[in-house]
Amino acid sequence: MAISAESPASTSRLRPLPGIKVEVAGQAASGCSTTGGEGKASCGSSDGQGDMPAEIWDKVKNHPCYSEEAHHHYARMHVAVAPACNIQCNYCNRKYDCSNESRPGVVSQKLTPDQAVKKVLAVASEIPQMTVLGIAGPGDALANPAKTFETFRQLQEQAPDIKLCLSTNGLALPDYVDEIAKYNVDHVTITINMVDPDVGAQIYPWIFYNHKRIYGREAAEILTERQMLGLEMLTARGILTKINSVLIPGINDEHLYEVNRAVKARGAFLHNIMPLISEAEHGTYFGLNGQRGPTAQELKDVQDACMGGANLMRHCRQCRADAVGLLGEDRSDEFTLDQIEQMDVVYDIEKRRAYQEQVEAERQAQHAAKQSALAEQGADDGMKVLVAVATTGGGKVNQHFGHADEFQIYELTTSSTTFVGHRRVDLYCQGGYGEDEQLPSIVNAINDCHAVLVSKIGACPRDELLAAGIEPVEEYAHEFIEKAALGWFAGYRARVASGEITHIPRGDAAIRQGAFKAA
Repeated sequence: MAISAESPASTSRLRPLPGIKVEVAGQAASGCSTTGGEGKASCGSSDGQGDMPAEIWDKVKNHPCYSEEAHHHYARMHVAVAPACNIQCNYCNRKYDCSNESRPGVVSQKLTPDQAVKKVLAVASEIPQMTVLGIAGPGDALANPAKTFETFRQLQEQAPDIKLCLSTNGLALPDYVDEIAKYNVDHVTITINMVDPDVGAQIYPWIFYNHKRIYGREAAEILTERQMLGLEMLTARGILTKINSVLIPGINDEHLYEVNRAVKARGAFLHNIMPLISEAEHGTYFGLNGQRGPTAQELKDVQDACMGGANLMRHCRQCRADAVGLLGEDRSDEFTLDQIEQMDVVYDIEKRRAYQEQVEAERQAQHAAKQSALAEQGADDGMKVLVAVATTGGGKVNQHFGHADEFQIYELTTSSTTFVGHRRVDLYCQGGYGEDEQLPSIVNAINDCHAVLVSKIGACPRDELLAAGIEPVEEYAHEFIEKAALGWFAGYRARVASGEITHIPRGDAAIRQGAFKAA
């Protein structure tokens, strides 16, 4: 697949609507960059507060989905109050009581608004760094407007310090922008997979609109017009928008460049291009009919081709509709309704604020360590590598190789560190012993990396990694990730320059199709 970075966006049919001025808090369709000229690889992660207006920074600084840097330190939760959906996607299969899967559309318990609010207060009292509450299904938040907005109404009154978010396919969005603004929902995610109805007809079998089911190209045309209208209306109200797009090889992979330009033109803050989950076990139309998901390199190629358009999010975990905790972890099984009934819930805003001030101090220390390490890199030699990191959070290399069920991937140069994604893997250590049959799949998942940074690693996986050409690194245990990665990178470059080792480009890696949790 080849994508030209010079290709123009084909958005002629999607003209801005009369009377709609596309502007967010003083920045015209520019995402998080104050200049609006270049999309960034990872919004909110490089220059932070100095990279955007103060009112925008205040909205994203502790939002784990809108800032890559924040996602190491702050938690989110979703409440499953919205089971109904008004469209059918070929990649979606909503499942209930599926505790062993981690993907959109899956929940273990559907909640009423009252139950959801009680759960939010319980989680926020136990996890003070939880700053964001989202309604993301398991259907569509705006196909269930009464339940969605009643939940927001109660939370606005009882937990005013928590940011409110919703996710939607956008079909009903124009009808509810006023309600969204009324309840101070200042972050909205819209799933937009196409701006061409011919592409859309391959993704969406039908929509339910104006009390009737509509099929094929006509359905896709209505959907994209409604999505663009809703996005423009949100932008005009100063509500931040994130666009989710599912990368489907052979269907919309080359088209996503046009989607990126179209949503940037209408004021989208972030664009999250994520891989199709297509294992047959999930029971989706695509999965049952052999549609494959992208490789790691294919995903990165599309994301890189979109640089210069809407700013990119690369740290998405494609969360369950009842996820709780830091991105990359799920603590929802600690907060079932039965468990919440036994908890002594005390919602103390001042205690939460004090804890978050400590988190922010740690975050600033991480940022300072990164800048210091970059300053020590020396002259640019043009080298670029990927490294994998095992972490439990806090922005540190603090996880044993055998305990990792995902690795975070960073791209390193002498002038930058860029978070480029994560790779799910099966646990190597199970029941206290290493499962050697898991090693090949783990190696395949990080095969494009030159090194893996861990707090500790056993002899067997160390040997397997070395044989595959991946260097296991323990010496930076418990240091900040970017400082550690740059420290290793400086040493690696020195070894290459001295002739001790030869720099060899790595191959592609396999994105784990599954969202099945490891045992």
